[in-house]
Amino acid sequence: MAHEVSHDQAHDPSNVVNPEHGEHHIVSPLQYCFVFGALLIGTAITVGAAFVDLPGVLNPVIALAIACTKAVIVILFFMHVKYQSRLVKLTVGAGFFTFIVLITMTLLDYMSRAWGMW
Repeated sequence: MAHEVSHDQAHDPSNVVNPEHGEHHIVSPLQYCFVFGALLIGTAITVGAAFVDLPGVLNPVIALAIACTKAVIVILFFMHVKYQSRLVKLTVGAGFFTFIVLITMTLLDYMSRAWGMW
């Protein structure tokens, strides 16, 4: 006699086992317009920040912060990560965290060099 699994035992409420079988979320065109507007505002802030000379090494830090913010908006809404399972969110978050670590290490190396000695 084969082992039968009831419907309650097979149910995965957090959808970790098969995230591709999750419920699909329909995004309204109005929400896409808000996201598009936010990205346009982010682009305008990027252009504005390019014309401002900040003290020290703040220019690239501010530029990267603006770029990362726009990237998060794209990842959450255009790639629909906001509506995915926790496993997908964790995977995307780990990739984003790795990117931040690599950028931080690059900036630390760049800032720690002997200025004008080469």
